[in-house]
Amino acid sequence: MIVIIIMLILGVLAGMIGSLVGLGGGILIVPALTYLAEIVPAFHDVTPQIAIGTSLFVIIFTGLSSTLSYMKYKLVDYKSGLIFFIGSGTGSVAGAYVSKGFHTDSFSLWFGIFMIAISLSLMLKRNQRSAEKKHVGMIRAFQENDGTVYTYSYRVWIGISIALVVGFLGGLFGIGGGSLMVPAMILLFMFPPRVAIATSMFIIFLSSITGSIAHIASGHVNWLFALCLVPGAWYGGKLGAYINRALKNDILVIMMRWVLVIIGLRMIFQAIF
Repeated sequence: MIVIIIMLILGVLAGMIGSLVGLGGGILIVPALTYLAEIVPAFHDVTPQIAIGTSLFVIIFTGLSSTLSYMKYKLVDYKSGLIFFIGSGTGSVAGAYVSKGFHTDSFSLWFGIFMIAISLSLMLKRNQRSAEKKHVGMIRAFQENDGTVYTYSYRVWIGISIALVVGFLGGLFGIGGGSLMVPAMILLFMFPPRVAIATSMFIIFLSSITGSIAHIASGHVNWLFALCLVPGAWYGGKLGAYINRALKNDILVIMMRWVLVIIGLRMIFQAIF
């Protein structure tokens, strides 16, 4: 019973935070499972591979729940999401197979370093304001509720290439890829943060399906944990999307940065000590 309660609570928190900042619930599920494996007997059999595979499977439902909610608010850029998925879907499968080589300490260390690196990327300033940028390639536009229109663009081949790397890292670490795709969309392509987050959850939903297939085939999913996590992740994803609408763009970026820093430091500490 205690395992079910822990998984339900973890699912809600992971779904809510992952959906709120567009990073996918894996940034909480993976470190939580590896930590629980050290202190709770019922979780002792959880390896990095099991944590990654179980996380990716659960993220399918977080991504779907969040995407459906963001669709109601008309925040998802479907065309860009499908273009990026060409790269992320392929990369997630490759990352899932490479993850087989992880050991617990090395996984915690590299996962933590990866989280810190992504948080630092969010501290970078855009070189140009969206309105001043010369738009080329795929040009998109989004109108906020206050009437403000944001125009953003990217070259398709660059977007697919970045998404390929993102998908690989998502499959490798079991986080769905959103932790890198959101900064890329905001900093490189000038996506409005709210659109970047919503579109990221759409990409996470699609790429997590392909990544999960590889992990399921390798036996890397703990089905008891997954089935307990899914209900919480589903409703948490909806809650995160709802809260997202009430926050300003700058607040969302700051929250994203601190979530990554805290988790990254915790994983590095776990690996070293």
